Amino acid sequence: MSEHTYKFNVKMTCTGCSGAIDRVLKKTEGVAEYDISLEKQEVLVKGTIPYDDLHAKIAKTGKQIISGETVA
Repeated sequence: MSEHTYKFNVKMTCTGCSGAIDRVLKKTEGVAEYDISLEKQEVLVKGTIPYDDLHAKIAKTGKQIISGETVA
């Protein structure tokens, strides 16, 4: 399976919000690396996980996903 880079704009208001996403991504199979920016309201993920699976994992944290796209 090839590796992709995904970018999600996620509504996060505090470090608790970004921490929830961090905890989920940390234990998600198929995620090679990620960067969560509370300031930019952005989550960048690189890995082999399919887009829809990753979207569902982030949505499961209860955070509102404003947009998401495959960037590479």
